[in-house]
Amino acid sequence: MAKDNVPFHTVVFPATLLGTKEPYTLLNSINATEYLNYEDGKFSKSRGVGVFGNDAKDTGIPSDIWRFYLLQTRPESQDTVFSWAEFAMRNNTELLNNLGNFVNRALVFLNNNFNKKMPSIILNDEDKKLIALVNRELKQYIQLMDLIKMRDGLKVVLNISKLGNQYIQANKPWVLVKGNDDERAKAGNVIGLACNLTSLLSVLIHPFMPGVSAEIRKQLQVSDEHCVIVDSFVPHLETGHIIGEPKPLFEKMDSNKMEEFRQIYSGQQSNRNKGKPTEEEIKALEGDIAKQGDVVRQLNANKAEKSTIDAAVAKLLDLEKKLSPATGTNPNEK
Repeated sequence: MAKDNVPFHTVVFPATLLGTKEPYTLLNSINATEYLNYEDGKFSKSRGVGVFGNDAKDTGIPSDIWRFYLLQTRPESQDTVFSWAEFAMRNNTELLNNLGNFVNRALVFLNNNFNKKMPSIILNDEDKKLIALVNRELKQYIQLMDLIKMRDGLKVVLNISKLGNQYIQANKPWVLVKGNDDERAKAGNVIGLACNLTSLLSVLIHPFMPGVSAEIRKQLQVSDEHCVIVDSFVPHLETGHIIGEPKPLFEKMDSNKMEEFRQIYSGQQSNRNKGKPTEEEIKALEGDIAKQGDVVRQLNANKAEKSTIDAAVAKLLDLEKKLSPATGTNPNEK
């Protein structure tokens, strides 16, 4: 909760409970934050400044992406600022180019070069070094999450995926797989360990991005029972385990689209209403839709030519599309 709610929840409400003389469970810990501001000012629902729950949904940006950015900018120790430009930058660099890139390149390589089957893994010194680095990060992750330092916990997840990217890049399995049997076996070793690291990341990212976590497990073909945080990283995917179909986890955010959102939610009511028809236009459109609907029904009843009916239906859908910004409906879903 925000810091301005702390006095009520730590003093006023507990005092009220004590005054009842009833054995209510009292507060024993609380986690509060500083303020999250918006661009150059503060969030204000009355003035239309900022993006709120319904607005976030209207942008079409997946909810997990919102969770990621809001948790990464969580004002745990000082006030922070929501910025559309930073939102796009963090999505493109930390999700698309880091986490998403590592998961996708590991699974795609296994899919293309090992027929989706997990190869056997024999750990060498370099592999053990990676595991040691991951375990160091994992220990820190657990400590941070216990302290409800979620922003720093999320940084650790990204650090681990960065280690995975560096490991793949340093070993160049795409070169090894074209070599002799020993080199191909080493390529399998590298990519097998990378896929196991992907499985670990699916667990660590779950508190922040549950949808992405589930999608990674789906692509790995591992059950939810593996979604448990462990004290140390140990490869658990068995030799011969078959993964699912690899797919990109994230999409690039367009800076122009982000600027458009920034303008829409800047507090100018005219911007928020941009593209929405007026009341007079709505009434006229509703009348036109009713008339065109009658035309379509009449054509169907008279068994008119398909091309004629299709043209009439297309016109009806176009009218409904013009009305959809005011009604919040999608004519394509009918």
